[in-house]
Amino acid sequence: MHRSAMPNPLPEAMSAMSLRGHGGVDKLEYRHDVPVPSPGPGEVLVQVTATAKNNTDRKAREGLYPTEDKADVTSFAMGGEATFTFPRIQGADVAGRIAAVGEGVDASRIGERGLLDFNLYPDARRHINLTPDYYGHGADGGFAEYVAVPADQFHVVDNPELADAELAALGMCSYQTAYHMLTSADVKAGERVLVTGASGGVGTALIQLCRILGAVPYAVSTPAKAEALEALGAEAVIDRRDLPTFVERVLKATGGAPVDAVMDLVGGEMTTRFIDTMIQDMTCRETYPRLSIAGASGGNVSEILWTRIYLYQVRIAGVSHGTRAEAEQLIEWIRDGQLKPVLHGAFRLSALHEAERYFVNRGSGYLGKIVIVPDSQWEAHGAPFALGQEESDS
Repeated sequence: MHRSAMPNPLPEAMSAMSLRGHGGVDKLEYRHDVPVPSPGPGEVLVQVTATAKNNTDRKAREGLYPTEDKADVTSFAMGGEATFTFPRIQGADVAGRIAAVGEGVDASRIGERGLLDFNLYPDARRHINLTPDYYGHGADGGFAEYVAVPADQFHVVDNPELADAELAALGMCSYQTAYHMLTSADVKAGERVLVTGASGGVGTALIQLCRILGAVPYAVSTPAKAEALEALGAEAVIDRRDLPTFVERVLKATGGAPVDAVMDLVGGEMTTRFIDTMIQDMTCRETYPRLSIAGASGGNVSEILWTRIYLYQVRIAGVSHGTRAEAEQLIEWIRDGQLKPVLHGAFRLSALHEAERYFVNRGSGYLGKIVIVPDSQWEAHGAPFALGQEESDS
């Protein structure tokens, strides 16, 4: 490892939020004695400046990824073994600067600013990822001052118009999931796409990505967020409340045409309503109805009549993480300025408990991403975007 390439030696210990077990925010312990990781061969050590918070942080912490036993408190183990072990530093969407490099990595990369492709890929294949895992789950992530990651997954983004906090808000956890939802549904230009959970990180990413692909996104949210979502690219915003009239209101927004594809982040009792928006007047359709599922904020169990699925030939795609190729495409769009950050605000790393509570209890004005900034980086990268209790500190 080339620590000597830095003008100042790296510290031996760092501040980090260490998760000590499954449970509430009390399981998150802010420590100042965590060893600074050493980058191995092919890795870089990143000094973290901002890390976006994702709902998966909470779900993994609370053990809300059961497999067969719905009563289990666990996390997913797609590769066959549990990788979410304790203590663990969470945080997947990391922005920062390379502070040191491991063997085989050019030392000229030191100082580069970039964004992490958050995946722990099982192999080198570019177009498939069947056992998804990620930094902050199967390996330590960005709720710390430093993190070691593969050099080829830390992508340089030196756009001066993007602050580090904004770059973190463009992180792969949301944008790659959103893009993989669209590619899994084979969404094409001109198609009508219903985007559920539209005000969150994946939802706002879906709206932007639909427009890049030439598709027309219809957002499911609340009237309070309609103006912001339409400014982001939504063709119309459909109020998620009043279930009996939901399908009628979606069809009114589309001019009576059925939705071509649904991006479902909600689940629960809403899924059957979402399917209804696609199977109205099948003679008008040119493609099969498609449902991409990547979340269950409205409930982990949905009751669906299978006759409606096979008779209407609904294609269903379960979506977790995307691929290396999709991540690289997203980085190109970020560098080109085609994707815009939707940053709600920032919290200090030491205030992660407050950030978690804010995220769970977020109000009607919430839109986009919260980022977590190490206390040592706060004045430079967090204070301009201070949120909640931080507003009095900035």
